[in-house]
Amino acid sequence: MKLTILGGGGFRVPLVYGALLQDHAEGRVTEVVLHDLDAGRLSAVTRVLAEQAAGVPEAPEVSATTDLDEALRGADFVFSAIRVGGLEGRANDERVALAEGVLGQETVGAGGIAYGLRTVPVAVDIAQRVARLAPDAWVINFTNPAGLVTEAMSRHLGDRVIGICDSPVGLGRRIARALGVKNPGEAWIDYVGLNHLGWVRGLRVAGRDELPRLLADPDLLGSFEEGKLFGTDWLRSLGAIPNEYLHYYYFNREAVRAYQQAEKTRGAFLHDQQARFYAEMKNPHAPALTVWDRTRAEREATYMAENRETAGAGERDEDDLSGGYEKVALALMRAIARDERTTLILNVRNRRTLSVLDAEAVIEVPCLVDANGAHPVTVDPLPDHATGLVCAVKAVEREVLAAAGSGSRATAVKAFALHPLVDSVNVARRLVEGYTEVHPGLAYLR
Repeated sequence: MKLTILGGGGFRVPLVYGALLQDHAEGRVTEVVLHDLDAGRLSAVTRVLAEQAAGVPEAPEVSATTDLDEALRGADFVFSAIRVGGLEGRANDERVALAEGVLGQETVGAGGIAYGLRTVPVAVDIAQRVARLAPDAWVINFTNPAGLVTEAMSRHLGDRVIGICDSPVGLGRRIARALGVKNPGEAWIDYVGLNHLGWVRGLRVAGRDELPRLLADPDLLGSFEEGKLFGTDWLRSLGAIPNEYLHYYYFNREAVRAYQQAEKTRGAFLHDQQARFYAEMKNPHAPALTVWDRTRAEREATYMAENRETAGAGERDEDDLSGGYEKVALALMRAIARDERTTLILNVRNRRTLSVLDAEAVIEVPCLVDANGAHPVTVDPLPDHATGLVCAVKAVEREVLAAAGSGSRATAVKAFALHPLVDSVNVARRLVEGYTEVHPGLAYLR
Protein backbone atom coordinates (compact mmCIF):
# COMPACT_ATOMS: atom_id res chain seq x y z
CA MET A 1 0.00 0.00 0.00
CA LYS A 2 1.40 3.37 -1.06
CA LEU A 3 1.26 6.47 1.14
CA THR A 4 2.23 9.82 -0.35
CA ILE A 5 3.14 12.58 2.10
CA LEU A 6 2.81 16.11 0.71
CA GLY A 7 5.04 18.44 2.64
CA GLY A 8 7.38 15.47 2.94
CA GLY A 9 10.29 17.67 3.96
CA GLY A 10 8.30 18.99 6.91
CA PHE A 11 9.63 18.71 10.42
CA ARG A 12 6.88 16.47 11.80
CA VAL A 13 7.00 13.81 9.06
CA PRO A 14 9.12 11.47 11.27
CA LEU A 15 6.16 11.26 13.67
CA VAL A 16 4.04 9.75 10.90
CA TYR A 17 6.77 7.37 9.79
CA GLY A 18 7.41 6.35 13.40
CA ALA A 19 3.76 5.36 13.74
CA LEU A 20 3.98 3.32 10.53
CA LEU A 21 7.00 1.45 11.91
CA GLN A 22 4.88 0.22 14.79
CA ASP A 23 2.21 -1.17 12.47
CA HIS A 24 3.03 -4.76 11.58
CA ALA A 25 -0.42 -6.03 10.59
CA GLU A 26 -1.35 -7.31 7.17
CA GLY A 27 -2.45 -4.60 4.76
CA ARG A 28 -0.06 -2.03 6.18
CA VAL A 29 1.73 0.75 4.30
CA THR A 30 4.74 -0.68 2.47
CA GLU A 31 5.78 2.35 0.40
CA VAL A 32 6.13 5.97 1.50
CA VAL A 33 6.73 8.71 -1.06
CA LEU A 34 7.79 12.10 0.28
CA HIS A 35 7.00 15.13 -1.84
CA ASP A 36 8.30 18.63 -1.19
CA LEU A 37 9.34 21.64 -3.24
CA ASP A 38 12.60 21.88 -1.28
CA ALA A 39 15.06 19.10 -2.12
CA GLY A 40 17.29 20.01 0.81
CA ARG A 41 14.48 19.55 3.33
CA LEU A 42 13.56 16.25 1.68
CA SER A 43 17.14 15.05 2.08
CA ALA A 44 17.22 16.00 5.76
CA VAL A 45 13.95 14.24 6.60
CA THR A 46 14.88 11.17 4.57
CA ARG A 47 18.00 10.83 6.73
CA VAL A 48 15.91 10.95 9.91
CA LEU A 49 13.54 8.30 8.55
CA ALA A 50 16.45 6.05 7.58
CA GLU A 51 17.77 6.15 11.15
CA GLN A 52 14.27 5.46 12.49
CA ALA A 53 13.98 2.40 10.25
CA ALA A 54 17.38 0.96 11.15
CA GLY A 55 16.89 -2.54 12.51
CA VAL A 56 13.11 -2.55 11.97
CA PRO A 57 12.05 -5.59 9.92
CA GLU A 58 10.04 -4.83 6.78
CA ALA A 59 10.13 -1.07 7.36
CA PRO A 60 8.16 0.82 4.68
CA GLU A 61 10.35 1.75 1.74
CA VAL A 62 10.95 5.51 1.47
CA SER A 63 11.53 7.57 -1.67
CA ALA A 64 11.48 11.31 -2.27
CA THR A 65 10.58 13.53 -5.21
CA THR A 66 9.92 17.18 -6.06
CA ASP A 67 7.53 16.11 -8.87
CA LEU A 68 3.97 16.33 -7.53
CA ASP A 69 2.33 14.26 -10.27
CA GLU A 70 4.90 11.51 -9.83
CA ALA A 71 4.26 11.47 -6.08
CA LEU A 72 0.49 11.23 -6.46
CA ARG A 73 0.25 8.68 -9.25
CA GLY A 74 -0.93 5.31 -7.90
CA ALA A 75 -1.23 6.44 -4.26
CA ASP A 76 -3.67 4.64 -1.96
CA PHE A 77 -3.51 7.38 0.66
CA VAL A 78 -2.33 10.97 0.38
CA PHE A 79 -1.35 12.75 3.57
CA SER A 80 -1.31 16.51 3.02
CA ALA A 81 0.72 18.60 5.47
CA ILE A 82 1.93 21.48 3.36
CA ARG A 83 2.79 25.01 4.51
CA VAL A 84 2.31 27.52 1.69
CA GLY A 85 4.77 30.35 2.20
CA GLY A 86 6.75 28.39 4.77
CA LEU A 87 7.39 29.51 8.33
CA GLU A 88 8.51 32.89 7.04
CA GLY A 89 4.96 33.31 5.75
CA ARG A 90 3.56 32.36 9.15
CA ALA A 91 5.81 34.89 10.87
CA ASN A 92 4.60 37.57 8.42
CA ASP A 93 0.98 36.61 9.14
CA GLU A 94 1.59 37.20 12.83
CA ARG A 95 3.55 40.42 12.38
CA VAL A 96 1.02 42.15 10.09
CA ALA A 97 -1.90 41.29 12.36
CA LEU A 98 -0.20 42.27 15.62
CA ALA A 99 0.75 45.62 14.11
CA GLU A 100 -2.99 46.25 13.76
CA GLY A 101 -3.67 45.08 17.31
CA VAL A 102 -5.40 41.84 16.28
CA LEU A 103 -4.48 38.18 16.58
CA GLY A 104 -2.10 36.69 14.02
CA GLN A 105 -2.28 33.03 15.03
CA GLU A 106 -1.94 30.65 12.07
CA THR A 107 -5.48 29.24 12.21
CA VAL A 108 -7.43 31.77 14.28
CA GLY A 109 -8.40 35.31 13.38
CA ALA A 110 -6.54 37.46 10.85
CA GLY A 111 -3.53 35.16 10.64
CA GLY A 112 -5.72 32.16 9.90
CA ILE A 113 -7.56 34.05 7.15
CA ALA A 114 -4.29 35.13 5.51
CA TYR A 115 -2.97 31.58 5.69
CA GLY A 116 -6.21 30.25 4.23
CA LEU A 117 -6.15 32.72 1.34
CA ARG A 118 -2.63 31.56 0.45
CA THR A 119 -3.32 27.87 0.93
CA VAL A 120 -6.75 27.25 -0.61
CA PRO A 121 -5.67 27.74 -4.28
CA VAL A 122 -2.78 25.31 -3.78
CA ALA A 123 -4.98 22.78 -1.96
CA VAL A 124 -7.58 22.96 -4.73
CA ASP A 125 -4.90 22.27 -7.34
CA ILE A 126 -3.76 19.25 -5.32
CA ALA A 127 -7.34 17.97 -5.04
CA GLN A 128 -7.84 18.27 -8.79
CA ARG A 129 -4.59 16.39 -9.44
CA VAL A 130 -5.57 13.63 -7.01
CA ALA A 131 -8.95 13.28 -8.73
CA ARG A 132 -7.15 12.87 -12.04
CA LEU A 133 -4.06 10.82 -11.08
CA ALA A 134 -5.23 8.79 -8.07
CA PRO A 135 -9.04 8.77 -8.15
CA ASP A 136 -9.28 5.88 -5.69
CA ALA A 137 -6.98 7.49 -3.13
CA TRP A 138 -8.12 8.77 0.24
CA VAL A 139 -6.75 12.19 1.18
CA ILE A 140 -5.98 12.83 4.84
CA ASN A 141 -5.63 16.56 5.34
CA PHE A 142 -3.55 18.03 8.15
CA THR A 143 -2.79 21.26 6.29
CA ASN A 144 -3.99 24.24 8.30
CA PRO A 145 -6.45 25.82 8.59
CA ALA A 146 -7.56 22.18 8.53
CA GLY A 147 -11.33 22.60 8.43
CA LEU A 148 -11.25 25.31 5.79
CA VAL A 149 -8.74 23.47 3.59
CA THR A 150 -10.64 20.18 3.91
CA GLU A 151 -13.84 21.94 2.80
CA ALA A 152 -12.03 23.45 -0.19
CA MET A 153 -10.72 20.04 -1.23
CA SER A 154 -14.07 18.32 -0.61
CA ARG A 155 -15.60 20.33 -3.43
CA HIS A 156 -13.44 18.24 -5.78
CA LEU A 157 -12.98 14.99 -3.83
CA GLY A 158 -16.25 14.67 -1.92
CA ASP A 159 -16.02 12.43 1.12
CA ARG A 160 -12.65 11.02 0.00
CA VAL A 161 -10.89 13.87 1.80
CA ILE A 162 -10.94 13.77 5.59
CA GLY A 163 -9.36 16.34 7.89
CA ILE A 164 -7.54 15.39 11.06
CA CYS A 165 -6.35 17.30 14.11
CA ASP A 166 -4.68 16.21 17.33
CA SER A 167 -6.30 18.88 19.56
CA PRO A 168 -9.59 17.03 20.28
CA VAL A 169 -7.69 13.79 20.91
CA GLY A 170 -5.35 15.46 23.37
CA LEU A 171 -8.24 17.21 25.11
CA GLY A 172 -10.20 13.98 25.52
CA ARG A 173 -7.11 12.21 26.81
CA ARG A 174 -6.48 14.91 29.42
CA ILE A 175 -10.08 14.87 30.63
CA ALA A 176 -10.08 11.07 30.88
CA ARG A 177 -6.78 11.13 32.78
CA ALA A 178 -8.13 13.72 35.25
CA LEU A 179 -11.17 11.52 35.86
CA GLY A 180 -9.01 8.45 36.48
CA VAL A 181 -10.21 6.57 33.42
CA LYS A 182 -7.72 3.74 33.01
CA ASN A 183 -8.24 3.31 29.28
CA PRO A 184 -9.14 6.61 27.56
CA GLY A 185 -9.85 4.64 24.38
CA GLU A 186 -12.95 3.19 26.04
CA ALA A 187 -14.45 6.63 26.69
CA TRP A 188 -16.96 8.23 24.32
CA ILE A 189 -16.12 11.91 23.85
CA ASP A 190 -19.09 14.14 23.01
CA TYR A 191 -17.19 16.77 21.02
CA VAL A 192 -18.62 19.10 18.39
CA GLY A 193 -17.69 22.28 16.52
CA LEU A 194 -15.30 23.37 13.80
CA ASN A 195 -11.59 22.72 13.64
CA HIS A 196 -9.91 24.61 16.52
CA LEU A 197 -13.38 25.76 17.61
CA GLY A 198 -15.04 22.91 19.49
CA TRP A 199 -16.25 21.86 22.91
CA VAL A 200 -16.32 18.62 24.92
CA ARG A 201 -19.83 18.41 26.37
CA GLY A 202 -19.64 14.93 27.81
CA LEU A 203 -17.31 12.00 28.39
CA ARG A 204 -19.10 8.70 28.77
CA VAL A 205 -17.58 5.61 30.33
CA ALA A 206 -19.72 2.44 30.37
CA GLY A 207 -22.72 4.58 29.42
CA ARG A 208 -22.27 7.06 32.28
CA ASP A 209 -21.39 10.72 31.62
CA GLU A 210 -18.46 11.55 33.89
CA LEU A 211 -18.09 15.20 32.85
CA PRO A 212 -20.52 16.54 35.52
CA ARG A 213 -18.29 14.96 38.18
CA LEU A 214 -15.30 16.80 36.74
CA LEU A 215 -17.11 20.13 36.56
CA ALA A 216 -18.30 19.76 40.15
CA ASP A 217 -14.80 19.22 41.54
CA PRO A 218 -12.59 22.37 41.36
CA ASP A 219 -9.46 20.41 42.25
CA LEU A 220 -9.97 17.88 39.47
CA LEU A 221 -11.03 20.57 37.03
CA GLY A 222 -7.93 22.62 37.69
CA SER A 223 -5.55 19.67 37.46
CA PHE A 224 -5.10 19.59 33.66
CA GLU A 225 -4.12 22.08 30.98
CA GLU A 226 -7.53 23.42 29.96
CA GLY A 227 -8.54 23.90 33.59
CA LYS A 228 -5.40 25.95 34.17
CA LEU A 229 -5.71 27.78 30.86
CA PHE A 230 -9.36 28.85 31.07
CA GLY A 231 -9.86 28.82 34.85
CA THR A 232 -12.26 26.55 36.69
CA ASP A 233 -14.94 29.23 37.19
CA TRP A 234 -15.22 29.89 33.44
CA LEU A 235 -15.38 26.17 32.58
CA ARG A 236 -18.15 25.66 35.12
CA SER A 237 -20.03 28.63 33.65
CA LEU A 238 -19.76 27.09 30.18
CA GLY A 239 -20.69 23.62 31.42
CA ALA A 240 -18.22 22.23 28.87
CA ILE A 241 -14.50 22.01 28.20
CA PRO A 242 -13.44 24.12 25.19
CA ASN A 243 -10.70 23.25 22.74
CA GLU A 244 -7.52 25.09 23.78
CA TYR A 245 -7.75 27.36 20.73
CA LEU A 246 -10.86 28.99 22.17
CA HIS A 247 -8.53 30.74 24.60
CA TYR A 248 -7.87 33.14 21.72
CA TYR A 249 -11.58 34.03 21.72
CA TYR A 250 -12.42 34.02 25.42
CA PHE A 251 -9.22 35.84 26.43
CA ASN A 252 -8.44 37.64 23.19
CA ARG A 253 -7.20 40.94 24.65
CA GLU A 254 -4.79 39.17 26.97
CA ALA A 255 -3.57 36.85 24.22
CA VAL A 256 -2.90 39.69 21.77
CA ARG A 257 -1.03 41.66 24.44
CA ALA A 258 1.10 38.63 25.34
CA TYR A 259 2.00 38.02 21.69
CA GLN A 260 2.83 41.69 21.17
CA GLN A 261 5.13 41.64 24.19
CA ALA A 262 6.83 38.34 23.36
CA GLU A 263 10.43 38.40 22.22
CA LYS A 264 9.41 36.40 19.14
CA THR A 265 6.12 35.30 17.67
CA ARG A 266 5.51 31.55 17.46
CA GLY A 267 6.12 31.55 13.71
CA ALA A 268 9.40 33.44 14.08
CA PHE A 269 10.52 31.07 16.84
CA LEU A 270 9.77 27.98 14.75
CA HIS A 271 11.37 29.54 11.68
CA ASP A 272 14.64 30.08 13.52
CA GLN A 273 14.49 26.74 15.33
CA GLN A 274 13.87 24.71 12.19
CA ALA A 275 16.42 26.69 10.19
CA ARG A 276 19.01 25.51 12.72
CA PHE A 277 17.80 21.92 12.37
CA TYR A 278 17.96 21.87 8.56
CA ALA A 279 21.31 23.65 8.61
CA GLU A 280 22.69 21.04 10.99
CA MET A 281 21.39 18.29 8.71
CA LYS A 282 23.73 19.55 5.98
CA ASN A 283 26.52 17.97 8.00
CA PRO A 284 26.59 14.36 6.75
CA HIS A 285 28.00 13.19 10.09
CA ALA A 286 25.28 14.74 12.29
CA PRO A 287 23.15 12.16 14.16
CA ALA A 288 19.91 12.95 12.31
CA LEU A 289 17.42 11.25 14.63
CA THR A 290 19.04 12.64 17.79
CA VAL A 291 19.08 16.18 16.44
CA TRP A 292 15.48 15.90 15.26
CA ASP A 293 14.24 14.49 18.57
CA ARG A 294 15.95 17.23 20.57
CA THR A 295 14.41 19.90 18.34
CA ARG A 296 10.96 18.28 18.54
CA ALA A 297 11.02 18.21 22.35
CA GLU A 298 11.77 21.95 22.45
CA ARG A 299 9.00 22.62 19.95
CA GLU A 300 6.37 20.72 21.95
CA ALA A 301 7.39 22.21 25.31
CA THR A 302 6.94 25.78 24.03
CA TYR A 303 3.52 25.18 22.40
CA MET A 304 1.04 28.01 23.29
CA ALA A 305 3.57 29.29 25.82
CA GLU A 306 2.20 32.86 25.70
CA ASN A 307 -1.34 31.69 26.46
CA ARG A 308 -0.17 29.58 29.39
CA GLU A 309 1.88 32.47 30.74
CA THR A 310 -1.13 34.81 30.50
CA ALA A 311 -3.28 32.32 32.41
CA GLY A 312 -0.54 31.34 34.88
CA ALA A 313 -0.92 27.75 33.69
CA GLY A 314 2.76 26.84 34.09
CA GLU A 315 4.66 24.27 32.03
CA ARG A 316 3.02 21.64 29.85
CA ASP A 317 2.43 18.24 31.38
CA GLU A 318 5.04 15.74 30.25
CA ASP A 319 2.29 13.40 29.02
CA ASP A 320 1.21 16.07 26.51
CA LEU A 321 4.58 16.37 24.79
CA SER A 322 4.32 13.28 22.60
CA GLY A 323 2.15 14.63 19.77
CA GLY A 324 -0.85 12.63 18.59
CA TYR A 325 -1.95 13.53 15.06
CA GLU A 326 0.16 10.75 13.59
CA LYS A 327 -1.79 8.21 15.68
CA VAL A 328 -5.06 9.64 14.38
CA ALA A 329 -3.76 9.38 10.80
CA LEU A 330 -2.68 5.76 11.27
CA ALA A 331 -5.96 4.78 12.94
CA LEU A 332 -7.87 6.39 10.08
CA MET A 333 -5.85 4.58 7.42
CA ARG A 334 -6.20 1.26 9.20
CA ALA A 335 -9.96 1.64 9.55
CA ILE A 336 -10.42 2.37 5.85
CA ALA A 337 -7.84 -0.04 4.41
CA ARG A 338 -8.76 -3.01 6.61
CA ASP A 339 -12.36 -2.16 7.52
CA GLU A 340 -11.28 -2.04 11.18
CA ARG A 341 -14.24 -0.04 12.40
CA THR A 342 -13.42 2.64 14.91
CA THR A 343 -14.57 6.03 16.19
CA LEU A 344 -12.42 9.13 15.65
CA ILE A 345 -12.99 12.88 15.92
CA LEU A 346 -12.51 14.13 12.36
CA ASN A 347 -13.21 16.99 9.98
CA VAL A 348 -15.90 15.86 7.54
CA ARG A 349 -18.87 17.21 5.62
CA ASN A 350 -21.76 18.04 7.93
CA ARG A 351 -24.56 16.25 6.08
CA ARG A 352 -27.36 16.50 8.70
CA THR A 353 -25.25 16.55 11.85
CA LEU A 354 -25.59 20.23 12.82
CA SER A 355 -28.88 21.69 11.63
CA VAL A 356 -27.56 25.27 11.76
CA LEU A 357 -25.07 24.51 8.97
CA ASP A 358 -25.63 23.20 5.44
CA ALA A 359 -24.74 19.69 4.33
CA GLU A 360 -21.46 20.69 2.63
CA ALA A 361 -20.00 22.57 5.59
CA VAL A 362 -17.00 20.75 7.08
CA ILE A 363 -17.31 20.30 10.84
CA GLU A 364 -15.30 18.50 13.53
CA VAL A 365 -17.24 15.71 15.26
CA PRO A 366 -16.98 12.05 16.28
CA CYS A 367 -17.21 9.79 13.25
CA LEU A 368 -17.67 6.09 12.73
CA VAL A 369 -14.97 4.99 10.28
CA ASP A 370 -14.99 1.88 8.11
CA ALA A 371 -13.95 0.84 4.61
CA ASN A 372 -16.40 3.34 3.15
CA GLY A 373 -14.89 6.32 4.94
CA ALA A 374 -15.90 8.52 7.86
CA HIS A 375 -19.53 8.95 8.86
CA PRO A 376 -20.41 11.76 11.30
CA VAL A 377 -22.35 10.69 14.37
CA THR A 378 -25.58 12.46 15.29
CA VAL A 379 -24.94 15.00 18.05
CA ASP A 380 -27.11 17.21 20.23
CA PRO A 381 -27.49 20.86 19.13
CA LEU A 382 -24.91 23.33 20.35
CA PRO A 383 -25.87 25.89 23.02
CA ASP A 384 -26.63 29.37 21.69
CA HIS A 385 -23.26 30.91 22.56
CA ALA A 386 -21.41 28.16 20.68
CA THR A 387 -23.86 28.19 17.77
CA GLY A 388 -23.27 31.91 17.26
CA LEU A 389 -19.51 31.51 17.19
CA VAL A 390 -19.57 28.46 14.91
CA CYS A 391 -21.91 30.15 12.42
CA ALA A 392 -19.89 33.37 12.41
CA VAL A 393 -16.58 31.58 11.79
CA LYS A 394 -18.09 29.30 9.14
CA ALA A 395 -19.41 32.40 7.35
CA VAL A 396 -15.86 33.79 7.36
CA GLU A 397 -14.52 30.51 5.94
CA ARG A 398 -17.05 30.69 3.13
CA GLU A 399 -15.89 34.23 2.28
CA VAL A 400 -12.28 33.00 2.21
CA LEU A 401 -13.28 30.23 -0.20
CA ALA A 402 -15.17 32.74 -2.35
CA ALA A 403 -12.21 35.14 -2.42
CA ALA A 404 -9.79 32.35 -3.29
CA GLY A 405 -12.07 31.20 -6.10
CA SER A 406 -12.78 34.63 -7.58
CA GLY A 407 -9.63 36.57 -6.75
CA SER A 408 -11.87 39.33 -5.38
CA ARG A 409 -10.03 41.72 -3.07
CA ALA A 410 -13.36 43.08 -1.81
CA THR A 411 -14.43 39.58 -0.77
CA ALA A 412 -11.13 39.09 1.05
CA VAL A 413 -11.75 42.34 2.96
CA LYS A 414 -15.22 41.03 3.83
CA ALA A 415 -13.73 37.79 5.20
CA PHE A 416 -11.45 39.71 7.55
CA ALA A 417 -14.12 42.24 8.56
CA LEU A 418 -16.68 39.56 9.48
CA HIS A 419 -14.35 37.66 11.81
CA PRO A 420 -15.29 38.04 15.51
CA LEU A 421 -11.67 38.90 16.37
CA VAL A 422 -11.32 41.72 13.82
CA ASP A 423 -13.02 44.81 15.20
CA SER A 424 -13.18 47.23 12.25
CA VAL A 425 -13.76 47.24 8.52
CA ASN A 426 -10.90 49.74 8.21
CA VAL A 427 -8.62 47.30 10.04
CA ALA A 428 -9.74 44.59 7.61
CA ARG A 429 -8.79 46.80 4.65
CA ARG A 430 -5.36 47.52 6.12
CA LEU A 431 -4.84 43.82 6.81
CA VAL A 432 -5.49 42.94 3.16
CA GLU A 433 -3.11 45.71 2.09
CA GLY A 434 -0.44 44.52 4.52
CA TYR A 435 -0.74 40.86 3.59
CA THR A 436 -0.69 41.44 -0.17
CA GLU A 437 2.49 43.49 0.26
CA VAL A 438 4.40 40.71 2.07
CA HIS A 439 2.93 37.60 0.42
CA PRO A 440 3.56 36.98 -3.29
CA GLY A 441 1.05 34.14 -3.00
CA LEU A 442 -1.75 36.70 -2.58
CA ALA A 443 -0.99 38.53 -5.82
CA TYR A 444 -4.16 36.98 -7.29
CA LEU A 445 -6.34 39.29 -5.15
CA ARG A 446 -7.38 42.29 -7.24
